Amino acid sequence: MAIAYAPPPFATQHWQVTKPVARGARGMVVSQSRAAAEAGVAVLEAGGNAADAAAATAFALAAMEPWNSGLGGIGFALIHKAGQRQAELLDFGPVAPAASDPSAFPMTGNMKQDLFAWPEVEGDRNIHGPLSMVIPSAVAGYATLAERFGAGLPLAELLGPAIALAKRGLPQDWYTTLKVANSAKVLRLYPESARIYLPDGLPPVAPYQGAPGFFRLGRLADTLERLRDAGWRDFYQGEVAASIAADVKAMGGFLSADDLRNCQARIRPALSIPWRGDIVLQGAGGLTAAPTLARVVAEMAKLDSAAPDAAWFSALARTLRGAYAERLEGLGAATAVEPSETCTTHLTVVDAEGNMVAMTTTLLSSMGSRVVLPGSGVLMNNGMMWFDPRPGSANAIRPGARPLCNMCPVTVSDAQGPLMALGASGGRRILASVVQMLAFTLDFGMSPEEAAHFPRIDVSGPDGATADRRLPADVLAALEAQGGLTVVEHAVLPVNFACPNLIRREEGGHVGISDVMTPWSAAVAAH
Repeated sequence: MAIAYAPPPFATQHWQVTKPVARGARGMVVSQSRAAAEAGVAVLEAGGNAADAAAATAFALAAMEPWNSGLGGIGFALIHKAGQRQAELLDFGPVAPAASDPSAFPMTGNMKQDLFAWPEVEGDRNIHGPLSMVIPSAVAGYATLAERFGAGLPLAELLGPAIALAKRGLPQDWYTTLKVANSAKVLRLYPESARIYLPDGLPPVAPYQGAPGFFRLGRLADTLERLRDAGWRDFYQGEVAASIAADVKAMGGFLSADDLRNCQARIRPALSIPWRGDIVLQGAGGLTAAPTLARVVAEMAKLDSAAPDAAWFSALARTLRGAYAERLEGLGAATAVEPSETCTTHLTVVDAEGNMVAMTTTLLSSMGSRVVLPGSGVLMNNGMMWFDPRPGSANAIRPGARPLCNMCPVTVSDAQGPLMALGASGGRRILASVVQMLAFTLDFGMSPEEAAHFPRIDVSGPDGATADRRLPADVLAALEAQGGLTVVEHAVLPVNFACPNLIRREEGGHVGISDVMTPWSAAVAAH
């Protein structure tokens, strides 16, 4: 008798993965890189506050997580001072160079299924290479964060851990191999990028046994040391700026010395979003995902759910679909899809006084433009990809324009001040992740550890949803009834869900946890 067998859905992994929480009363840092989090904690233990530690962590990530963020990126940070209801926003978001020319992005007539389903541009020049770069405002953002909100530690001290990590080099382990291999097809097109990341034309691989080694990221350590000695403004109007401008000009890019000279981070009040009772969220506002978050929160507040059951997940999926239809209307992205990569980073910090910082910073795509500038070692963003290449659209490429983006750092306050800070990486997946982490912890009484390990859904557009296969059968059935459901696993790769982390106030201190499926992530408490 023949055995009846049909292959089941393939599973990438067959283990149960958990991440530990950190607890403490003297502050903590949560990051997608443990080494970067430890750099931030070293600053806390040296007398810095949450803003100082966040800046040090972000600089360290340039050496430890180059596929997600770095000196060539952009971002947003919320600073929520102890005892206050209102947070402040530090905006160092994307801005197109002044010489940006829409005609430089001729379309092929096809649609491009990448981070966004924009019309395809000839040569993908809006996705990688010199024309894909927007003004790199990350250094201005990190330094302004420390200058305006820090405890007075000199920038040279905050750059110390980043310099040490850059001199040691990037760990040559399996995760580095995976991330570099994902971008190798394009990295090989740019000489300095290929020299660093593709020795002998192949991604660096970990040894079969023993401890992995490290490799240097071009001239990144030299540039960090220059900023330590000359000050961060050298990145915009000094030797580093001249090097960046010269390298981009030689490649035919739009970014100029004037763009760098005029770059600045802006401080403004955060967007307040009522939750329930005396709970208020603080978001980034503007062209981030925060206004869409406000719409979702208001709609979901009409429900009175005691648990994240089938009815709640169904309502959330419908609400997110409607919110995205409204958000993307007129932007040419109603059919947008996301690739299986996460290409942003989020870090969360609290200090002993209870000041909190939530910062999301990015290169946009994994390894951004894929261009490492040879003179400075700076891996540049590809923020031009946020724009719709069709002239005349609401999100069109224009000189000095700011595009719609997906970042959503959040702080939460109650009558005592900041209660929680959180955010996520993951493009359009960020919003759904943040909403669920808020609901799990604020409405359903989950601890941060329980919330981080609870299966989630993702809705990144007006059509369809993605669900973790670990969700109960009745939840999956209810979502399937809405149509367009894809059931997936939550794994390291493919990356089917955003990567959140958070810190929450508790009696006697704070508790924090990082994303479960990000291999290097960690929450680290100060001692």
